[in-house]
Amino acid sequence: QVQLVESGGGLVQAGGSLRLSCVASGSTFSIMGWYRQAPGKERELVANINSGGGQTNYADYVKGRFTISRDNAKNAVYLQMNSLKPEDTAVYYCYGRRYLTSTWGQGTQVTVSS
Repeated sequence: QVQLVESGGGLVQAGGSLRLSCVASGSTFSIMGWYRQAPGKERELVANINSGGGQTNYADYVKGRFTISRDNAKNAVYLQMNSLKPEDTAVYYCYGRRYLTSTWGQGTQVTVSS
């Protein structure tokens, strides 16, 4: 069974930091990354990273604040989030893509208070 399990969400004050983790099992993925979905909004890409870790892609609104990384030995991807803003409040979803198939985690809530 292919599965992605996120952890690390929580409540933090504006300006604070959180580190999200996502561990995959049952498959490896060429691309891994994070999306987020705020209440009443569509799911949007936050960042992704290729299998070698040398190619990353960030949404403009997180550039300079968030850093994505992966550990292939652990089949995991991470998202270090610094300088958090209230508008970063959302459910964050990990995903992995292998060929044309994407697998999603169950999501982890991040809430940033002002």
